[in-house]
Amino acid sequence: MTSPPFKPAWWLPGGHVQTLWPALLRRAVSPVTRRERVELPDGDFIDVDWTGESGPIVIVLHGLGGSMDSHYARGILRAVATRGWRGALMHFRGCSGEPNRLLRGYHAGDIGDLDSFVALLREREPRAPLAAVGYSLGGNVLLKWLGERGGDSPLAAAVAVSVPFDLGAATARMQQGFSRIYDRRLLRCLQDALARKRAVMDLPWNAAAVAAISNLREFDERITAPLHGFRDADDYYARASCRPYLPRIATPTLIVHAVDDPFMPPSVVPLPHALSTTTRLELSPSGGHVGFVSGTPWAPHYWLETRIPGYLATKLAVPAQPRDAVRL
Repeated sequence: MTSPPFKPAWWLPGGHVQTLWPALLRRAVSPVTRRERVELPDGDFIDVDWTGESGPIVIVLHGLGGSMDSHYARGILRAVATRGWRGALMHFRGCSGEPNRLLRGYHAGDIGDLDSFVALLREREPRAPLAAVGYSLGGNVLLKWLGERGGDSPLAAAVAVSVPFDLGAATARMQQGFSRIYDRRLLRCLQDALARKRAVMDLPWNAAAVAAISNLREFDERITAPLHGFRDADDYYARASCRPYLPRIATPTLIVHAVDDPFMPPSVVPLPHALSTTTRLELSPSGGHVGFVSGTPWAPHYWLETRIPGYLATKLAVPAQPRDAVRL
């Protein structure tokens, strides 16, 4: 099954509006879910929100500061369930509404928890077709994991959306112009997460000092990098970015990206020679960051929720006929 190319809504021109509309004004989607707590090898945990009862499993990885409450997470879980598949939103550590047990958290290059979850699924259901979808930071994690696994990946297919291929360039872009609003929003999410964690454990950072951090790069320099074993922010960005791993991806993979993504400059988009032969890049002039809204003001259509299942249906090993297609 193929989908027509993305055609942005005429009433949502430009990357910023495409980004902000679904995040702020989309009507709520409420897929039926159940939560599973997955214990990790190091004594910590992650929470997974499931939808559907049987069929192929589609793992969903959210972005920085995301969760089940993110508009794209709810939308894709509903789209997956509509296909008769199972969706599994894997919250990164501390993102499910409860602080994780350990001091460490998650970061853009942390593939260990995804690896543990995939291994658990393979052990429990070795014959279930398995795919994954990653958004933004979650897309970086997914592509890096796929590159490191190479031919050993058990996934039948993967999709990555609005990926910050070069974390340093993306962070620098969010220090410019109107994009600073995204930097401040994401920084506040990280600061709030530390505040919630402070209520249940002692932290090595003074609360006032954390509150005084002014941008994402400073947060990564002072907290993310040292907490997770990196020398500094530059070392973190270099080692965690997925871009060097792209040529080694062996799993059939679709990457969806917009040139006008306000989270990163167009220069981060990989050229064809930097991609593996199993990877397809669909680059749209517009779409913003995890936006891709088409349709009319009275009937907006969230194109990713058509394109992603359409691509996965061509790769999963079972028929996938849509039931009642729903638009919001």
